[in-house]
Amino acid sequence: MALGFVLIKVSPRKEREVYEKIAQIEEVEELYPLFGEYDLIAKIVVRDFEHLSDVVVKKIRAIDGVLETKTLTGAKF
Repeated sequence: MALGFVLIKVSPRKEREVYEKIAQIEEVEELYPLFGEYDLIAKIVVRDFEHLSDVVVKKIRAIDGVLETKTLTGAKF
């Protein structure tokens, strides 16, 4: 299992539209709006890091209005 937190910058006035599209992505377990440098944060849980990459590149970055993403991966202690 792979865990990722994706910080997302969105075009002005497209925040709600992008939020609604990302919320429909099956692999997104949680999604929250933010104030600050990034507009949204998504928690993604998938089978492996290749799948995580596919979700970020092919599903999230493909949404009109997404300007930038930063992916933080989870670790185990």
